[in-house]
Amino acid sequence: MSFDRSIKIAPSILSADFANFGAECEAIEAQGADWVHVDVMDGHFVPNITFGPATCAAIRPHIKTVMDVHLMIAPVDPYIEAFAKAGADIITAHVEAGPHIHRTVQAIRGAGAKAGVALNPGTPAAAVAELLDMVDLVLVMTVNPGFGGQKFIDMTAKVRALRAMIGDRPIHIEIDGGVDPTTAPLVAAAGADVLVAGSAVFRGGSVTDPAPYGANIRAIRAAAEA
Repeated sequence: MSFDRSIKIAPSILSADFANFGAECEAIEAQGADWVHVDVMDGHFVPNITFGPATCAAIRPHIKTVMDVHLMIAPVDPYIEAFAKAGADIITAHVEAGPHIHRTVQAIRGAGAKAGVALNPGTPAAAVAELLDMVDLVLVMTVNPGFGGQKFIDMTAKVRALRAMIGDRPIHIEIDGGVDPTTAPLVAAAGADVLVAGSAVFRGGSVTDPAPYGANIRAIRAAAEA
């Protein structure tokens, strides 16, 4: 992965057709997705269960771009190696998921993946201040994690604070939750460069009719770049 601050759209397969994950990953990439975002939930850290390392390994051959794995699980550390072996390019863990986030970041990097840290809406930007020299991405949740399709929570002040804290470090700021053409320009203007979108990308399309995916991706990108 090379680093740049251009806007990247990372569709979340949480909104895809679960029976056709491989084809869905190929479809969104063909329609212009920059990354593929995989939301892993455990029914403990968040009130929902999605998928694990086996699913990541199954879809990896269908992803030519970046497999961006977001772990909404606790504990995190026992599973890092499995997700890395499954082919995750980026593994993001929540600051709130355990007492030793520094150790978790070390484990992610030690497993050969890029390291991300995620912040829930109630967690301040300052929570990652001591991690910025060892992470590749900071994910700002703009919904409370656990379900797709939620209403956007305005975290632009937090994004601006992170952008200032990061300075010239090669760290992405990713936004997850309620991203669409209306909210994308708000977070992009504040300094975000990776936008996760689920229902806003997959709405209206299917693996047999993927053109709406492309139209949705282009609309979010155009709004963010305006």
